[in-house]
Amino acid sequence: MIDFNKFEKYSRPGPRYTSYPTAIEFNEKFSYEEYIKKLGSQNRPLSLYFHLPFCRSACYFCGCNVVFTSKEDKKERYIDYLFKELELLKKYLDTSKEVVQLHFGGGTPTFFSSSQLEKIISKIKETFPNFTKDAEVSCEIDPRFLTKEHMEVLAKGGFNRVSFGVQDFDPKVQQAVHRIQTFEETKKAIDLAREFGMESVNIDLIYGLPFQTLESFKKTLNLTLKLDPDRLAVFNYAHVPWLKKTMRKIDETTLPSPSQKLAILKHTIDFFTSNGYKMIGMDHFAKPKDELFKAIEKGELHRNFQGYTTKGGSHLIGIGLTSIGEGEDYYAQNFKDMRLYEKALDEGRLPYQKGVVLNLDDRIRKAVIMELMANFKLSIPKIEERFKIDFKNYFQKELEELKEFEKEGLVKISPSKIEVSETGTLLIRNIVMPFDAYMFKHGDGKKVFSKTV
Repeated sequence: MIDFNKFEKYSRPGPRYTSYPTAIEFNEKFSYEEYIKKLGSQNRPLSLYFHLPFCRSACYFCGCNVVFTSKEDKKERYIDYLFKELELLKKYLDTSKEVVQLHFGGGTPTFFSSSQLEKIISKIKETFPNFTKDAEVSCEIDPRFLTKEHMEVLAKGGFNRVSFGVQDFDPKVQQAVHRIQTFEETKKAIDLAREFGMESVNIDLIYGLPFQTLESFKKTLNLTLKLDPDRLAVFNYAHVPWLKKTMRKIDETTLPSPSQKLAILKHTIDFFTSNGYKMIGMDHFAKPKDELFKAIEKGELHRNFQGYTTKGGSHLIGIGLTSIGEGEDYYAQNFKDMRLYEKALDEGRLPYQKGVVLNLDDRIRKAVIMELMANFKLSIPKIEERFKIDFKNYFQKELEELKEFEKEGLVKISPSKIEVSETGTLLIRNIVMPFDAYMFKHGDGKKVFSKTV
């Protein structure tokens, strides 16, 4: 038995490490001109992320950049500007390069009509004509906004993966987060995806929501298993009401404690691993036949803004409002404000707002953090060989900090590797934080990051 109360001390603000340096370090020192140069100089296959930001109403737990609307003309206008952005990209990027990944995120991509989605997909294929045969083409879906016509368009457009937002099936929890979605509604949407030949179906769950208990979440897990997804993402609710106004509608006294959350996470891991899934990285699970499972077996799993992926080493291009792109040595983010996004495109400029160029230290630390986040182990000789460093000397202070975790049995450190224990996986964000050279800038991290537990 794990004493979860003992680990409450690790509940502190910290990044999720979908990037390193994290998005909070992005700034305007990385100029537009430098970004354009970087965009055209990466000799890698392409990964495309499209942000489709619209939702009809707010889900109070959501931390995404969302625009709430019921107006059709807003969506049409956005498509026009997406097309302007694609036309401009052709000037600075070799769009004939191979595309290995495409992802529609949001918002609610299927809040766009099937004909609107068809128009967007057609323009993407016209702009980027060379999708590889094994390209991973995926879309996030809210089951409440899905029709047969949507699935027809996605299947015809080459989409082979879909991800359904569920979060929790408990009616009381759903009421508290303003997202009423029945099991039957979700099953109907997943059956539709299967009917149209989607190779991989993912379900998103969240633990740490109002009124959740271990017993209530057990029921959600049992219902989720009946849907037989290929992958699952089980996220720790990030409560950041100072950043997201809708989160202020959540009564904080109804949120489970850190020890309750750890108990829920531990049960979730045990539940899925005993039912044929393997834990992938910090918050994902996959069946043995899934690509993610195969990637972790080979130690080739990667982490980026879309979560865990097998398509590491590609040049990620962020398209649309607030999208983030990632090159070998940079991150770049588009404007979050719709007016500024449109203004840039009207002026014939890509809607780039800010980013960061990685120095050598950033790249070394990124490699260490991402490897531990993805595969729960790190080969020290591999890092030494890749970056020509003496790991023990370079990370003397960090290895000293890890000794506390080693005493607790959360990590094991030898001259050749760092391995995270099964219990340590519950606290992986804490374990990698010593390698983050920027944490000292943020003091205790309050009003910056969500809590790790």
